[in-house]
Amino acid sequence: MRAACYLLSLTALLFPSLAFCQEKKPVIAFASDTQEPMKIEKLFLKADHNLEATRLIFEDIDHLRPSAFFILGDVVSLGKSNKAWKNIDRYIRQTSQDSIPVYATLGNHEVMFNTKKGTKNFQVRFPMYNPAGYTEVVDSVAVILLNSNFAAMTEEETGNQNTWYQNKLKALDNDPAIRFVIVGCHHSPYTNSRIVKPSEPVQKNFVPPFVRSKKCVLFLSGHSHNFERFKVNGKDFLVIGGGGGLHQPLNSNNDRTHDLAENYKPAFHYLEVKRFGDTLHITSRELRADFSGFDSGLNLSVSE
Repeated sequence: MRAACYLLSLTALLFPSLAFCQEKKPVIAFASDTQEPMKIEKLFLKADHNLEATRLIFEDIDHLRPSAFFILGDVVSLGKSNKAWKNIDRYIRQTSQDSIPVYATLGNHEVMFNTKKGTKNFQVRFPMYNPAGYTEVVDSVAVILLNSNFAAMTEEETGNQNTWYQNKLKALDNDPAIRFVIVGCHHSPYTNSRIVKPSEPVQKNFVPPFVRSKKCVLFLSGHSHNFERFKVNGKDFLVIGGGGGLHQPLNSNNDRTHDLAENYKPAFHYLEVKRFGDTLHITSRELRADFSGFDSGLNLSVSE
């Protein structure tokens, strides 16, 4: 033990930058809507080097070396098509080689036109996925991923997921090893997008248990290809659909969906989350307009 302490002290003296790296808190990365734009979408929305943006996001996350990377659905444009997975397969293979585990939940594009085949292709890439929901823990932060494709689910599947979700939140609330809980799904309960609507099923099934949970502090979603922030019952809801899909126009703020980030609208972005003691630091990493790199954009903190 003394020898180990001596080596650590010596390392800190000789290589202070290395010692700093060893002391860094684990980082969690989140992204959503990394899918390649479909031809029909380009008839209504403007393309902007979207494939390049997605590639750069994966590359920046790989350089970040997070302890885990979560994708909140619409990973690809068409889940049933093996061709649509070509680029994403290459990116995931690289992150896996660099010991970065990648987790995901289903978006509507994964189940589009063929739910069974799309889900099968998805589970080949993400074998840890569970249709009833699943949890991963990083540095005492529990991340719950849920399936919000209610239109493609049976009543039994919806009921099973709700039961699992509520029981899991109770267990996490009573687990002293867990400091924070982050809940993620694809469809946004709140959004001002002109293309997609706020998801009422998510509002009904996922939001109330989230609000009741004492450790739930952040609800993440995509589907709306924007960055949006809402405060509901004192808790933060972020829309982070800037992974590469076509940017969507937004309606103006209103009383029900008042976007607290109305002046922060990066075209492409992902989220970086770190825990420092009893505080969770959240940073939106935005791709510069000239695609020359990433900057830390909006920052916020949540506490226990």
